[in-house]
Amino acid sequence: MKDDDNPPIDEDRRDFILNTATSVVAGAGIATACWPFISSMNPSADVLSKATSEASLKGLKPGEVKTVAWQGKPVFILRRTKKQITSMETSDGGKDPQADSERVQNPDWLIVVGLCTHLGCVPSRKKDGWFCPCHGSVYDNSGRILTGPAPRNLDLPPYEFVSSDKIIIGKA
Repeated sequence: MKDDDNPPIDEDRRDFILNTATSVVAGAGIATACWPFISSMNPSADVLSKATSEASLKGLKPGEVKTVAWQGKPVFILRRTKKQITSMETSDGGKDPQADSERVQNPDWLIVVGLCTHLGCVPSRKKDGWFCPCHGSVYDNSGRILTGPAPRNLDLPPYEFVSSDKIIIGKA
């Protein structure tokens, strides 16, 4: 047998096939196997459908509260009286001071997430604000923490007035 019958081995070609092509195929296989796991981390359709909530403000008289659901959480919509507005504008709150003007877009309306910032209980409405029956946190009519174990004020959801009697809670 002559050496001319067997062509010389191209080492670069062999390295390409063994290393590069094998790595590309393995990488594609791993990506394909991981895709369902990565895709499962995206929000489901029912969660995306609740990303925003529309709330009508019609019929709420001064001093009345309406509760609506947004992303599975209660949101309190309080139509404040003139006395409540004046009282809140002259107070800076208690444990977590914040001006009333930083907490409302329109002084007549307070819109807050209705979950106590201590352990997530739903506070009860009282004349001068809210009271969390679980551990005794007290919030004023601006949703600011006055006393109790709650570490901060009631959270403010993102919202916008689309008309004088309708708001959209959440970002579209």
